[in-house]
Amino acid sequence: MKSEDRAVMQVLAGEKLWPPPIWMMRQAGRYLPEYREVRAKAPNFLSFCYNPDLATEVTLQPIRRYGFDASILFSDIFVVPDAIGYPVRFEEGRGPVLDPLSHDILDRLEQDRAEEHLKPVIETVSRLRAELPAETTLLGFCGAPWTVACYSVAGHTTPDQTAARVGAYRDPDMMARFIDQLVTASIRYLIRQLDAGADAVQIFDTWAGVLDDAGFARWSIAPTKAIVDGVRAARPGARIIGFPKASSARLKAYIDGTGVDAVGIDWTAPDHLALEIQKKVPIQGNLDPMRLVAGGKALDEGIDHILKTFDKGPLIFNLGHGVTPDADPAEVARMVERVKRG
Repeated sequence: MKSEDRAVMQVLAGEKLWPPPIWMMRQAGRYLPEYREVRAKAPNFLSFCYNPDLATEVTLQPIRRYGFDASILFSDIFVVPDAIGYPVRFEEGRGPVLDPLSHDILDRLEQDRAEEHLKPVIETVSRLRAELPAETTLLGFCGAPWTVACYSVAGHTTPDQTAARVGAYRDPDMMARFIDQLVTASIRYLIRQLDAGADAVQIFDTWAGVLDDAGFARWSIAPTKAIVDGVRAARPGARIIGFPKASSARLKAYIDGTGVDAVGIDWTAPDHLALEIQKKVPIQGNLDPMRLVAGGKALDEGIDHILKTFDKGPLIFNLGHGVTPDADPAEVARMVERVKRG
């Protein structure tokens, strides 16, 4: 099957399909018992991401179980800074921990080491394309530079990313140096994913919503545009989804400023704004992940509302953010079945 004939790719090209194709952010994850069993085989999370055998297996698990229309590479946004030499580690119960951002660290970053470092991830992409059902879209991804950088200023996440915001105000030159390094590495990484078999790629900007207007333009839109332009300069037909979480009021500016083919919207986006966006580009989303956790009537009502509200244009059904570990796999099956009924 040609890439453009897969359902998700048809929607990314602007077609309306009904029922809409469906996948979930973080669909390979801790809510699945089979995932937890495989995860126990890796000594740490980064080793897990760099192991093609394990990463391929957990990426395929939700496809086997639910028949999602898209499969997203199992990896992490921090493989990019790790690949260029930024000190990154994962601690149990704490998540990603980075050495605090400094000019000294930036002086030591090496773009040339990234290709070799990321070979295992690219091998996973190649294996997935060979093993996935022909009709399943394969999505690659990277973290948006701002979201990756948010963890670097203090060395870890902080409430509302206050450390990163203050750091960007106090030393914008240092932040810009790091952002530029991440842009360059992300362009190369996404191109390699596309060449290895990914049909499309997504740029996750989880922390875009904490920025003011000037910051959003500088730290979210501009770097994303640079990535989109860089990927398309090398691969002109590349399909790219942007996901600037908690940014519904700025989505028009984001689309116009970045050139993405489609946008993910979160559950806080007002329907009227999302409908306006759907007239410009395909949308992806936007079920509240807590409706999936609640299950039953709350889940059914959320699904039905999205299907009824956004049935006039191109839609990829998804959550408004990633599935959480406390989601019931049976409720995920219920969601998929209900969406596929249309």
